[in-house]
Amino acid sequence: MRLDPWVLATIAAMAAVTYLNRAGGYWLFRAFSPPPLVRELQAYVPGALFVSYVVPKLVGGGAQEWAGAAATMAAMAWTGNLAVAIVAGAGAAWAVWALA
Repeated sequence: MRLDPWVLATIAAMAAVTYLNRAGGYWLFRAFSPPPLVRELQAYVPGALFVSYVVPKLVGGGAQEWAGAAATMAAMAWTGNLAVAIVAGAGAAWAVWALA
C-alpha cells in the first residue's frame, strides 16, 4: 500500500481547520464576554442539535427507529440514566430488526 501525499495533505488540512475552528471559538468567548441572553440561549443549543439529528431519521424511518426512540424515552423517563436509555433504545431497535 502506497501513501498518497495528497491524501496526507488533505487529512492534515482537515485537522488544522477543525482545530482552528474550536480554538477560535474558545478565543472568541475569552476575548468578548457575551451578554446574559446569549449565555442563556447557549444552554439550549445541544438539545436543538440533537433533535435536528434525530427527527429526520424518525420521519423517514420505520418500526425499528420508532421502537428504539420509544424505548430510549421510556428508559430515560423511568431511570434518569443516559447509559440505561441508550442500551434500552439500541436493544429495542435490535429486537425489532431481529424479529422482522
